[in-house]
Amino acid sequence: MVQIGYTMMTEQAGPRELVDHVVGAERAGFDFSVTSDHYFPWLESQGHASYAWSVLGAAAQATERIPLMTYVTCPTTRYHPAVVAQKAATLQLLSQGRFRLGLGSGENLNEHVVGGGWPAAHVRLARLEEAVEIIRALLAGENVNHHGAHFDVENAKLWDLPDMPLPIGVAVSGDSSCELAGRLADLLIATEPKAELTSAFDGYGGAGKPKVGQLPICYDRDRDAAITRAHDQFRWFAGGWPVNSELPGPAAFEGATQFVRPEDVAESIPCGDDVQAVVEAVRPYVDAGFTEVALVQIGGDHQEPYLEWAEHKLLPALREL
Repeated sequence: MVQIGYTMMTEQAGPRELVDHVVGAERAGFDFSVTSDHYFPWLESQGHASYAWSVLGAAAQATERIPLMTYVTCPTTRYHPAVVAQKAATLQLLSQGRFRLGLGSGENLNEHVVGGGWPAAHVRLARLEEAVEIIRALLAGENVNHHGAHFDVENAKLWDLPDMPLPIGVAVSGDSSCELAGRLADLLIATEPKAELTSAFDGYGGAGKPKVGQLPICYDRDRDAAITRAHDQFRWFAGGWPVNSELPGPAAFEGATQFVRPEDVAESIPCGDDVQAVVEAVRPYVDAGFTEVALVQIGGDHQEPYLEWAEHKLLPALREL
């Protein structure tokens, strides 16, 4: 049975609201939760971008059961990997073993704020590989001195470590990242239901490990209102990873999506209150071998009715998958 998750999307709600929402998701019966880690929203209409790690710390205290996960953190630019390791270990202790660390090579949208330019994709992937190795060594309790191609670590050690190993996930979009994930990660992360990603991950050593996907939906009893909201806040989704990772800010996404029509968004994102439409959108992930799918309800002000609908109608239908 595929597990169904809830997304705390930091780009569309403030920090207190995000914590309230994940408490509601736990109450509604979602199997797990994930949290985006942004410095900017994709579009100005989303209107938020709070610090994900503070939100996660509060969520760890406000909830009791639901697992938490970054989806995803870039440990190479805004954050040094030694700092990411410390944050992750602390959050695992606060959540009493409910945290998984999702990592990725990042987006220019968020990482540009510290300066230094935005490197080519192969350089970003090399940085990610080195960062994962540093994080793993620190989480294993080692005293780390590291002088690599991209990072220096001087006499680092974590003093508060969880007893249980902390699972690390790596986001993938092609064969090179699948090779890295299969070799170094405990789970795969992807935003598209592509069987070639899961099969490559398996072939590179990931067989039997969890595979986590993500799907945006826009619940509303008024389908036209749902389409309008999805177009207003989520039309950036049509760009795909190669475009979305490169653009530098909301204004660039506004320009890149100016010709995306509401009907285009409605074709790719389930809008309205049709449970079966969401089930059919989740099915390709299941068919591609994903074991978990995190849903994103579009609209920070539209979470409570969504959670009620999910508890009573959507989640029971998805359990049958």
